[in-house]
Amino acid sequence: MKLEELLKEIGVKQVCGPTDLDIREVHFDSRKIGQGDLFVALRGVNVDGHLYIEKAIEAGAVAVVCEQLPEQLHAGLCYVSVADSAFALGNILSAFFGYPSRQLKLVGVTGTNGKTTTATLLYELVRFMGKKAGLLSTVCNYVDGKQYSSTHTTPDPLELNQYLRLMVEAGCEYCFMEVSSHAIHQKRIAGLDFDGAIFSNITHDHLDYHKTFKAYIEAKKAFFDNLKKDAFALTNADDKNGRVMLQNTAACKYTYSCRTLADFNAQAIEKQLDGTLLQLDGQEVWTKFTGDFNAYNLLAVYATACLLGLEKEEILRCMSMLVPVSGRFETLLSPEGVVAIVDYAHTPDAIENVLSTIKGLKGKNNKVITVVGAGGDRDKTKRPEMAEAACRWSDRIILTSDNPRSEEPTAIIADMQAGVREEYRRNVLAIPDRREAIRTALLLASKGDIVLVAGKGHENYQEIKGVKHHFDDKEVVREIFGL
Repeated sequence: MKLEELLKEIGVKQVCGPTDLDIREVHFDSRKIGQGDLFVALRGVNVDGHLYIEKAIEAGAVAVVCEQLPEQLHAGLCYVSVADSAFALGNILSAFFGYPSRQLKLVGVTGTNGKTTTATLLYELVRFMGKKAGLLSTVCNYVDGKQYSSTHTTPDPLELNQYLRLMVEAGCEYCFMEVSSHAIHQKRIAGLDFDGAIFSNITHDHLDYHKTFKAYIEAKKAFFDNLKKDAFALTNADDKNGRVMLQNTAACKYTYSCRTLADFNAQAIEKQLDGTLLQLDGQEVWTKFTGDFNAYNLLAVYATACLLGLEKEEILRCMSMLVPVSGRFETLLSPEGVVAIVDYAHTPDAIENVLSTIKGLKGKNNKVITVVGAGGDRDKTKRPEMAEAACRWSDRIILTSDNPRSEEPTAIIADMQAGVREEYRRNVLAIPDRREAIRTALLLASKGDIVLVAGKGHENYQEIKGVKHHFDDKEVVREIFGL
């Protein structure tokens, strides 16, 4: 593709050199540059791509897009100065791959909790309805029915557009994707043409990156601010920041709620450990999901499907067929009658949501035992709050390791213990070894007790000192249960 075609929508400040060059590939990693490629120099979180412009040229780059032109320019090459390289990269890649997002009905889901479940269930729903779709999520990515591994909640712009192109070529009509606050802030979604956006909720998370809660909210809001007029913006009216998302959007505004009057409403009529009877806009549907938080997720799915123009009765029929996402309130039962629930809950609010659900479902004389840790090299301020939430809703708590990364597990646990009030201390154990912590919790449980193993959910590894080791909470539970 000609360079001049790629530069049409990026807001060029200055061009030095020929623009009629043929571009073989586009990269923002100088190590991947080959002969005839375009290099986009990004100012990343840890690395400034401008320092690698010369290396990219040595590797064969014929054009460079950057925010600051190098002092020395090579003859025959093209240098393009832009205000924002990240914004330019997204738009360049969108053009390079033939604007695939414009050929799909693309819906993004953002929020602290519920992104994975909502996006995945939308993907499953439309496939149950006989339509082809793609999914970009934390757990895994799908192009129609073909699975690809996932490394980030929202991929980088190159991966994003590659996946979207594959979806178009596979005949997909829809794509549902998680949109993280990091991806919004880093403009990984620049150049994408969204037909809809969903806001689930926002709670204490990612402040290691965003620094303030206000900045975290503003990152989410920026997604809605940039929607086109004929897109829809769907927000949770029961979250106090839900309306904030709609303040400046040009999109068509809709709300959903389980508590107040909204465009789409739901009510849990009957709750059991294996499912919930929901009333969705006046119609009852049995779902294989538990918890008020899942009622919100399912309502968002229903509302989105309606806004996409799908037939209401068919939506409700297919919703009864949906099953929980891996590592999201997954239930395992021992031969002795102990219930273990594996869940991804890794914020104070998510822990409280899951445990309040469990508390409402357990027998009068049964205990709730919680195994919980906090990730290393991440927001330290939420650690005591996570422990405090676990203590309020559990009879016994075991503080353990999650993904300690570069930190010492004992130091992370000490941070969590700061949130344990005196009245709860006799109920709290600290066991850094996660396998032993899970084993202890299950051994402490009797018939009818419920053990929550929180924090990792679908993840099948532990990251310790920069090395990933295989570790799967569900595998450990099954092994101890003898399943």
